[in-house]
This record gives sequence, C-alpha cells and structure tokens, in this order.
Amino acid sequence: MACCWGEYQVSVDGISGQREWRPLLYRRCTDVLWLILFFLFWAGLMFITGYAVTAGAAERLIFGYDSYGNICGKKNTHVEGAPLSGRDMTNKKHVFFLNSCSLEIKNLKINSVALCVSSCPQEQLNSLEDIQLFAKNNGSCLCVYSLNISSYTQNPEAAKLCPTLPVQPSKSFPLFNRCVPQNPECYSQFASTLINVANKDDVFHRILRGIMAGRDALIGLSVLALAFSLIMVLTFRFITTLLVHIFITLVVFGLLFVSGVLWWLYYDYTNDPSIELETEQENVKYLLGFAIIATLITIVLLSLVFVLRKKIQLTLQLFHIVNKIISAVPFLLFQPLWTFLILIFFWVFWVAVLLSLGTAGSAQVISGGQVEYKILTGIRYMWWYHLVGLIWTSEFILACQQMTIAGAVVTYYFNRNKISLPRHLILSSISVLFCYHQGTVVKGSFLIPIVRIPRIILMYLYDALKEKESACARYMFKCCFCCFWCLERCLRYFNQHVYTTTAINGTDFCTSAKDALSILAKNSTNTAFINSFGDFIIFLGKVFVVCFTVFGGLMAFNYHREFHVWVVPLLLVALFACLVAHSFLSVFEVVMDALFFCCAIDMTTNDGSLQKPYFMDQELLSFVNCSTKLTEREKNRNQKIPQNSEDGTELQPMLHLIKEQHEHHWKEIISRFSQPSQWF
Repeated sequence: MACCWGEYQVSVDGISGQREWRPLLYRRCTDVLWLILFFLFWAGLMFITGYAVTAGAAERLIFGYDSYGNICGKKNTHVEGAPLSGRDMTNKKHVFFLNSCSLEIKNLKINSVALCVSSCPQEQLNSLEDIQLFAKNNGSCLCVYSLNISSYTQNPEAAKLCPTLPVQPSKSFPLFNRCVPQNPECYSQFASTLINVANKDDVFHRILRGIMAGRDALIGLSVLALAFSLIMVLTFRFITTLLVHIFITLVVFGLLFVSGVLWWLYYDYTNDPSIELETEQENVKYLLGFAIIATLITIVLLSLVFVLRKKIQLTLQLFHIVNKIISAVPFLLFQPLWTFLILIFFWVFWVAVLLSLGTAGSAQVISGGQVEYKILTGIRYMWWYHLVGLIWTSEFILACQQMTIAGAVVTYYFNRNKISLPRHLILSSISVLFCYHQGTVVKGSFLIPIVRIPRIILMYLYDALKEKESACARYMFKCCFCCFWCLERCLRYFNQHVYTTTAINGTDFCTSAKDALSILAKNSTNTAFINSFGDFIIFLGKVFVVCFTVFGGLMAFNYHREFHVWVVPLLLVALFACLVAHSFLSVFEVVMDALFFCCAIDMTTNDGSLQKPYFMDQELLSFVNCSTKLTEREKNRNQKIPQNSEDGTELQPMLHLIKEQHEHHWKEIISRFSQPSQWF
C-alpha cells in the first residue's frame, strides 16, 4: 500500500497537519483494522469456496446426472468402485429413466436407473428391436452403458438392462433436461413421483432448483434491468419538463400495474385446484407477501408524488446544475460501467459457489456399481456466511464508486478555476481511495447497512404505539422512544456524507461522520431540503427499473410453476435490478449530495466577501438562495394563523405544534425513501 511508503499529493491547497475543509495535500491510511478484518473475512470466504467447489458439483444441478455418477453433457472423472463412471457425456445431455412409467420412491430418492442419452424417444418403442433400431438411427442408447447395441436382442439380461416395454414417447423437460413421457397415464405417475420427491427436499434445495430452472430468465432479466438503467441515465442526463412528466406517469403506471398483477396471480393460484406441490403452496404465500408489500409501497410513493408534484421546476434546475458538473468531468458517466462489470463478475462467482454449497457431498458406491452422493450437512450451513459476503462485498463495491465520484466532485468544487481543471480527476480519486481509504469504505459498507434494520424496526414500533392509550402500550412506547433516541444518537452519524468528508479531510470513518453531522446541522435548511427533491426523483428512477424488471420476471417465471419456487428467483431479480439501477443512477445522486455538502462547507467557512469568496459559481449561488427563500416562504405560510379568529392567540401554540409534527412526519417519510443509504 502507498501509505506505508510515504505521502500522497492531492492538491496544492492543503497544508500538512491542518484541517481547513479543503482537499488535503498529505494523507494517511484510515481504519486499517477494518481493512484487515475484511481481508480475514474474505480469507474465510475463499476457504469455504475452495472446499465447496472441491466437494460439490454445481453441474449436477445444471445438467442432471445418471445413476453411475456421470454428469450429463460433460466429461466425467472416474469414481473408485464404479466401473461405469468417468464417461464422456458431452453429447448426451438428457436424463432418461428406464421405468419412467412406474417410478417408485425409496429412501427419499427415485428408485430407477437413470442414464444420460443423446435424445429422448419421439415415438413409442414396443420391442428390443425397436430400441436397437432407435439407437442405431439416432445414436441414443436407452440401455445400460455396459450393454453393446448389437447385444440388445441377444443378451439374456437385456430385459433388465433396457427400459421397461413399451417405451413411451417423451420430450425433454426444462428442469435438469429430464425425458418426461407424453402419455397421460405415464406422465401422471411420473409427475406424482417428482412431486413427492420435491416435497421431501429442504428449502435450500428448492431455492437452488428454482434458480437453476429459471437461469435463462435470470440472465435475460438482468440484461433488461441494465437496459432500463441506461434509459434512466439518458433521461436524467438530458432531462426536460416533458421527460419528467412522462417518467412520473410511467412510474405510477408501473407501480399500479405490478401490484395488480401480483394480486391477480395470487387469486389465480388460490383458485387453482390442481396445486399439489408444496413449492407451489409456498409460492402462494410469497405472492401474498409480495402483493401486500408492493401495495403499501405504491400507496406511499403515490402520496409522495402528489405532495412533491409542484417541485418539478426546482428539480429541473437542480439536475441542470448536476449535469454541468458531469459535462466538466464526463468520465463520471463511465464509472458505473466498471462497477456494473465488477458486480456481474462477483454475482456470478457468488451464485456458482452457492450451487457448489448446495451440492457438496461425497460419492458413495452402492449395489450394482451405482453411485449416490451423501450431502455434507456441515458445509451447507455456511451459506449464511456466504450471504453476509454477498451483502458486504456488494455494498463495498458500491461504496467505492460513491467515494470515487465524491472525490472527483470535491476536487472540481474547490478549484476556483473551473475551466482549467486538474487532469484525470477520476484516476486521482481512485488512487486516493485504494491507497489510503479502503478501510473507511469497508467500515462504512458494513456499519451503514447493518444499522438500518434496528432503526426501521424501532421506527415501525414508534409509529404503531404512539397512538395507543393503554398503560401497556404507553410503557412500550416510552421504552421504544428511549431505544430509538439512543439508537438515533449513534446512527445519525452514519450516512453517505462520510465518504465526501473523508475525501476532503482524509479522516477516518468516525471522525468524518461527526464532522459531516456538524456541517449539516449548521446548514440543514440549505442542503437537506434541496436534496430531498432530487434524491426522490432519482429514487423514482430506481423504482421504475425495478418495477418493469419485476413485471418481466412475473411474465417469465409464471409459465413454469410446477417444480420450483420461482418467487425466490424473482426476489433475486428484484435485488439485482436494485443494485444495477443504484449503480448507474447513483452517479447523479452522489454528485448531487457531494455538491451540496461542499456548498454547505463553503457557506460555513466563507461569507462571500472579497476576503473569503465562495467557491460556488453564480448559477449555483442563485439556485441556493432561491431554494432558501422558497423554504422560508413555505415555512412562514405553514405558521400563519387566521387573524379573524378570537382564539387565534390561544390556539397558536397547539396549531404550530400540529403543523410541525405534520411537516416532520412528511420529511421523515421523504428521507426514508429518497436517501440512498436507507435502501442500498
């Protein structure tokens, strides 16, 4: 690391050892212990990965496998004691059961010999001669591998080594490429057996089966989320009044449509008498939960859209200022592409390891040279550790992008000559991040997400209990209020402005959090009120991407209800769409937040005089003054009391308190939905 070898020059405005809220000349490493902790965490993650990949075989979930330890569709390694294992199945991609019309379950497994075949029989085969002719014409051997094609009609054991006659025509099922018989009676028996086997599986295997069954749809929906995110970037880059109205209309339509489709699917499932599979019953429960959550979010967002509908012109001016900075530093728009590629690589790696965890087991040879895989239960329970790795690492990648953008904006803002900017602002910001402040980003990416959950729970309890009148409810309300007060005292330091403060002062996470809070407390009217409109519009852009991606997922996954939990892959798609949308749209969000945070610093440390002029240009100064006057005007309007009321003087404190509570309530709702740190 560079901090171990010397000092790093950022700009010529700073002096070593001083903190004047300017980009520092000299820096040092921050939060090194957290960086070491992150390395140790990833060392454990790599140990689990190596063990899972060695002991597991994700290909068994993807391609299916036969009864002799061979994975269909690939070359296999030999299993000691199993003479028919280790075969080349590159051209044999389908799983065929010898007695597909009379499957039985034994020890929670299908009691039938399974083979890898080149193709499923397309017509009924009534004799061994027909099976032999089918093998010669199609190159698909339906008998056990040890039996030659020429011996199908001569070997006395052929009746046991070949499928039960007659062999019904079948087609390949999308899940594991099984050959499923088309005859109604055979299909009924076949499906019933698979249903019983699927019901015996644990939740983990059902989720994995659902992911693998819808893997093509997952890839397509991820590309769709990327396309919608790029559309949103272009919309915000060249934003106009007409585009804003069209965009808000589409968001409202998407929210209502997705909620309606979820309720319709729930009604369709509950009135379907053919539901037998336990996974389908789980889908019904998940759909109900999704429908309720989507409806609540729709109601809240529609209310916020109605409240903020008059702030469109102010939002347009705000985006014009942000786009001015992006035009000066155009490589800011390319930063999300690198973040997206890194996220894609990490998510593919994470899913591959998850599949290996689900299939981690040891091969055991049983009677007849067949092979069974004994699941290693210990390693499978490490998927919780793997899940923490997903959240923490994804947050770390996104936080690195935030700090990179914030560093470039800080250098741009505190340079008085906006025409001749320093070269390679993005590269300089990246080098400062990776040489000195990775520990701060690691700490922030862990603490900021982890403290959201108790805050959300306490806020929910606070809102639910404050209206109750019983003694028990009042006591719980006081306890909840005390907990919320204590938690808020700690959590209010944790926000995205920490990264901007670190980019300026080069301080560690806790020091930056306290300094950022002190600046925001002095300029709350000039920063939080202005940012709320722009952040909310950007949040609606993320909602747009998620809504239409989820709608595409509903249409794609609903066609395959039978043998997998498709609501869980849909949730995975929604989460990925959130990350992709946040990765691209956070450029505008971080630029906006960093810009007005620097503006707050500017107004705190300067007064606009000739001795201490502002760093902001005239356009930004006019916008801030106009926004401040608008804020004061609305505040005064809310405090007005009718003059012709005799009780106006007596009711003024009560009415003032009610209006302050109402205003605080709406600001709290806006902050929950608009601030990026509250959701991602």
